[in-house]
Amino acid sequence: MSEAKMRVLITGGAGFIGSHSAEVLRARGIELTVLDNLSTGHLDNLSSLGGRFRFLEGDVRDPEALNSAMEGCQAVLHLAALVSVPESIRSPLLAHAINATGTLNVLEAARAQGIKRVVLASSAAVYGENQNLPLGEGEAAQSLSPYAAQKYLGEVYASIYSHLQGMSPVCLRYFNVFGPRQDPASPYSGVLSLFIEALVQGKKATIFGDGGATRDFVYVEDVALANLLAILAPESSEPLIFNVGTGKRTSILQAFEAVREAAGVQATPAFAPPREGDIVHSCADIGRARASLGYHPRFSFSEGITRTVAWSQGGNA
Repeated sequence: MSEAKMRVLITGGAGFIGSHSAEVLRARGIELTVLDNLSTGHLDNLSSLGGRFRFLEGDVRDPEALNSAMEGCQAVLHLAALVSVPESIRSPLLAHAINATGTLNVLEAARAQGIKRVVLASSAAVYGENQNLPLGEGEAAQSLSPYAAQKYLGEVYASIYSHLQGMSPVCLRYFNVFGPRQDPASPYSGVLSLFIEALVQGKKATIFGDGGATRDFVYVEDVALANLLAILAPESSEPLIFNVGTGKRTSILQAFEAVREAAGVQATPAFAPPREGDIVHSCADIGRARASLGYHPRFSFSEGITRTVAWSQGGNA
């Protein structure tokens, strides 16, 4: 897909991943429309763009808002979601309305507007406790939470719209994304932002479980790049699914130590029981994304942590 005179709608564009993606797309000269209900996103996240985007306050549960936001767009980056596994367990109907029905609304609005390329944010959660690490896209889904099931259902809907409507969706299975602007005050925040907030403020950080669980932590700017590459990828008659991670595993205890070192503090963590629905081990096989999208993570885990801690301490990242 050509970048020339392209306009892209980003749902959830004022959020953590959305705002970084907006910066990457604008840097390539792509025009932007941002749709966000500002429940967890913040317009301040987009301050670096200097107003060079169209903003609409709206919700993916509102088909009329989506149709209005997609006018004049050639592609959609769908990031709006309720991303908390525990919250999806507590409020499965709300999570379904946002994550599943919201995604269906996005696909249907794109069809109505004649937009073929929709990039959907899926999740490594769809793999569940599958231990055939690193996890390839061909592994069976083993969803262990409503959130995971809803993300997988979004992929199923994408496949249906590809086969029946001639659309060319791309589903990106994000692993554990971290970086600046990940709000530690949000109930949907990742473990690293919680560690950073606690240690920078001299508080006790909590590890759920014994700290031996492992994650594939991927820096948010690499995720934003993957989003751009997916938007620009050639159209396909088949729905495309790609892992977005690094292919490397880091334990929760190792992550805590990395944050502690970057923050320059002496601290020990508190331990709490594992959270319901959390998986134990996760790691991406990113070979397909490398080969088909040209995706190559640029930031090491330690570099990403250093940049994120610096941002949390008031520096630039």
